[in-house]
Amino acid sequence: MNVVLLFAVVILGGALGARLIQELHVPQVVGCIIVGILLGDVFGLITTETTEALEPLTMFALGVIGFMIGAELRAEVFKKYGKQFFVILFSQGLGAFFLVAVVTSMVMWVVTGQSHTSIAMGLVFGAISSATAPAATANVLWEYKTRGPLTATILAIIALDDALALLLYRGAATGAKALTGTGHDSVVTTMLVLFGEIVGAVALGFLAAVLLYLFLKFVRAEDKILEFALASLLLVVGVSMIPRIDPILPAMTLGITIANLMPRESKGMFKLIERFTPPIYISFFVLAGAHMKFGKLSLWMVILIIFYTLFRAAGKMTGSWFGAKYSGAPAVVRKYLGICLLPQAGVAIGLAILASQQFQGELAHTIIMVTMTATFLMEILGPILVKVGVKKAGEVGLNITEEDLIKIYTVKDVMDTKPTSIPQDLPLQQILEVFSTTDSLYYPVVDAQSRLIGIITIPDIKEIFANREFAGWLLACDVAEPVLDKTTPNKPLEEIIEHMRRYHLENIPVVADQDSDELVGVLDYAKTFRKISAEVLNRRKAAEGIALATG
Repeated sequence: MNVVLLFAVVILGGALGARLIQELHVPQVVGCIIVGILLGDVFGLITTETTEALEPLTMFALGVIGFMIGAELRAEVFKKYGKQFFVILFSQGLGAFFLVAVVTSMVMWVVTGQSHTSIAMGLVFGAISSATAPAATANVLWEYKTRGPLTATILAIIALDDALALLLYRGAATGAKALTGTGHDSVVTTMLVLFGEIVGAVALGFLAAVLLYLFLKFVRAEDKILEFALASLLLVVGVSMIPRIDPILPAMTLGITIANLMPRESKGMFKLIERFTPPIYISFFVLAGAHMKFGKLSLWMVILIIFYTLFRAAGKMTGSWFGAKYSGAPAVVRKYLGICLLPQAGVAIGLAILASQQFQGELAHTIIMVTMTATFLMEILGPILVKVGVKKAGEVGLNITEEDLIKIYTVKDVMDTKPTSIPQDLPLQQILEVFSTTDSLYYPVVDAQSRLIGIITIPDIKEIFANREFAGWLLACDVAEPVLDKTTPNKPLEEIIEHMRRYHLENIPVVADQDSDELVGVLDYAKTFRKISAEVLNRRKAAEGIALATG
């Protein structure tokens, strides 16, 4: 299968899987991963060689994810929650590291009977367990439009967690090499290399952001903004791949820097990138699922996977609770952050591959299979738990925009259900009295059964008074204009708004259904947008109020 055809299958299959799984009220990332397992382990359409050949796409996807996470980490967020972020970051990371290191060392000692090797393996598993999955976690938050203290904390932790996982891994790898007699570099040398990688990654992202900032100062067209933004992101990812550095950190630095250098102007740029990303996300998660090979698991590996998964979850949840409690984080963060940090993906697999290179034979195979299988379990269960956490915290739907509401609303959600209507036999003088007591400019005319028969507007009345000779004899039915456009309550709002824009309609009557002219409301274009804007504002105030109410 050629690459173009493969991508067609991956994107189409992933999109269908995501849509089907959403019908079960499960995050769409789970559907993509299941499709990846089917295409890889079940049908063999995506081989190990294929996933390795497509590594550049995976790296770019991680870069996009880091970039979009960085967009959320503005200066005001760190000013408000900065201390909490770092206390929780180290608490949850170290909690998982210590619990998993101890438990997996004990299991490996029972299996191998070799204390030094068991402790070395435990250190490696502990370091790998500290990593989270920015992609899966952030994707759930974006899918459900979450906003609030828990969301802010999750985004900060998953953004910074890769650096902590790398730090712990370097230390654990050095200790493991010493225990197994394969180490040659000193601790100082190892730490200097690690420090250089982190500083270099941050510097790369910062310099790319400055370059993008200078370009955007002279560019206003959306297509050019998208071109420069993607070029900068590709530059960061491409350069980071040369020394084999995880692209999330430099891409995140690029996002953070540009979001804070251009806080107002950058919002449009991030929206453009967001529209561009769905096929990339789908491909990334399908390929992640294709990594799984269940046929290579032995019984003792399954036992090790169970202990690794359970004690990693216990470490993350206990560490998150302790860090949130100690730092004075809001109650929703203390209660639900732990279950939102359980997904694990690309970074953990990358560290496992590195670790397997210092062990031989069965031990190397064990590291790969345990990490990949546990990662699969957490990629399936983790996003579901993230959804549960943010839903329990009351943050779902609080980061919604006017465009989002228009897409999900129907006409009945915003229509005026009690419009001022005029009976068809009402004399003109009394019609004028109705006008004087209401502020509407648009009046449906109805018969005795509330069926719509016409429309009267202020301009219509002005024309009538141009000929006063007949004005006194006229009834509402005589002056009403015929109804040219109407809609029903269950029509998608987006469709009707587009129709009103196209034909320059300020109002449109709403009837009970297509086969009935019974008037049930009026959709006012200006009032609709006022209602939507008010709803967006209320949701954002609710997000800000969660921290105050639960602190």
